[in-house]
Amino acid sequence: MSELRYNVVSRDWVVIATERARRPDSFKRPAKKEDALPEYKKDCPFCPGNEGDGHDETYRLVDKDTWKVRSIRNKYPAFSPEVKEERRISGIHNSITGYGMHEVIVENRAHNKIIALMTDGEVEDIIRTYRERYIYAEAVEGIEAVTIFKNHGPGAGCSQEHPHSQFIATPITPPQTRVRLEQAAEFFDVTGKCIFCRMAEDELTAKERMVLETDKFAAFCPYASFMPFVVWLFPKRHAASFADIDEDEIRGLARALKTILRKIYAGLGNPDLNYVIRSVPVKEKDVEYFHWGIMITPRLLQPAGFELGSGIFINSSLPEECAKFLREVQA
Repeated sequence: MSELRYNVVSRDWVVIATERARRPDSFKRPAKKEDALPEYKKDCPFCPGNEGDGHDETYRLVDKDTWKVRSIRNKYPAFSPEVKEERRISGIHNSITGYGMHEVIVENRAHNKIIALMTDGEVEDIIRTYRERYIYAEAVEGIEAVTIFKNHGPGAGCSQEHPHSQFIATPITPPQTRVRLEQAAEFFDVTGKCIFCRMAEDELTAKERMVLETDKFAAFCPYASFMPFVVWLFPKRHAASFADIDEDEIRGLARALKTILRKIYAGLGNPDLNYVIRSVPVKEKDVEYFHWGIMITPRLLQPAGFELGSGIFINSSLPEECAKFLREVQA
């Protein structure tokens, strides 16, 4: 029979549909022509030589005179630092102007080089850029939260082929972050422990949902996974803010993230996916009870009517089997 599983971090219930569960290898997609992209496209705004006058560039990592990773202002930003922050309340209606930041991080000079196929050093450069832009954004007056994310493939909301990530800095704390923060605080008040550390410890002990363990990171398919092959990646060292990542952890994260994405790429046929770095709100970076991490979500299923109407996801896969499948993929 199917069972409901409770996510202790998000307070969500998930249906694990065991009666119609699919084998992990059934999610692998056939090869598509768009997987074979050229190294350079003359009409791509992110390829070398198409940087324009550089007025939109906010940051770059260079090797001698050549950029390796660069961050630019989003051409169509959801938030802008040029907008004056202003809250408007009329009756029950409440709004804030779109003050904030929205940038695109061009991950590599090559048009066809996704993280799964990069060198460890190239992935390290991306994570260093994440850290630098995160630290910059959290110091901007009026910014409450910074979200770093990647959309890979059109099914994940990606509109540009050239590999890139984005970050958005907002004048509010996103509701998902607030819920997790409140749940973590409540757990800490009762137990004196970080809920994320405890979860990672339990998964490392049980092992059945573990995907990868290194000296600095642990990655597993969560017990109440809302979609197939969701992976949570946490540093073993307790830290609430992604801004606190050190150089050793950058190297460790680069290797762990690349390995997981490589396993997904090889085992599932390069599916569309999202990942997001979840971190503490900027004004609460010193709390003891939160723990930053990365959630990786392959987009193998689309939410349907029940999910949209109830907020309860139906997952037609077993997290334990998904984790075993990924562990066994040679990457």
